[in-house]
Amino acid sequence: MDNLDMREIESAIEAILFASGEPVQIDRICIALEMDKPTVELVLKKLADHYSYDRRGVRLIRMDESYQLCSSPDYADYIRKAFEIRKPAKLSQPALEVLTIIAYYQPTTRAYVDQVRGVDSSYTVGLLLDRHLIEECGRLQVPGRPRLYRTTKAFLRAFHLNSLDELPEMPGLETDGQMRLNEDGDVVDIVPLSEQAGE
Repeated sequence: MDNLDMREIESAIEAILFASGEPVQIDRICIALEMDKPTVELVLKKLADHYSYDRRGVRLIRMDESYQLCSSPDYADYIRKAFEIRKPAKLSQPALEVLTIIAYYQPTTRAYVDQVRGVDSSYTVGLLLDRHLIEECGRLQVPGRPRLYRTTKAFLRAFHLNSLDELPEMPGLETDGQMRLNEDGDVVDIVPLSEQAGE
C-alpha cells in the first residue's frame, strides 16, 4: 500500500474503524495497511485532532492499544431524541463500590468484594456483568475455584479513561494488587485484607 497518499491512508483507517463499530487493535490496522505502528499512530492522532478541532459529530477515542469511532458527547441529547433512547440509569452507590473494588484490585473474586464491603455483592456483580462494565477472566486456583473478575473496555469508555494506568491513586493500595501470582503469572492465593490495609 506504498502508493497511498496521506489522505487515502486517513480515509482507509476511517473506513476500517467505521465498519468495525467496535474497538480495533492498532496492530490489526497496521497489518491491513502494511504500515508501521508509529506511522499509523501519527495518522490516528491527526484524525482524532481533526474530529475534535472541527467539532465533528464523531470522536476517535483510544483505549489501551485499540481505537474506536464514537459519537461526540456534545450531541448525546440529539442522538437520544432521534432514537428515543433514555439516558442510561446511573450506577447506584453499591454498584460504584463494587466497581471500585474490582477496578483497583483486579483480577478479584466476589468473595473478596464481599469481604471488603461486609455484605453480599452477588446481585450487584450480576448487574455490572449485564452492563458489560466487568467480565469474568478465569478462576482462582484454590478449592472451589471461584471466578475472577476484571473491568472491561466499556468501563474505560464509561469513565473516560484510556487505560487503567489513568485511575487515580488510592491511598494504601499496594502496587501488586490483591492477588499473588506465581512465576507463570497464575494466581495462587489472595492477599489477606489486613495485609492489604498495611496492618
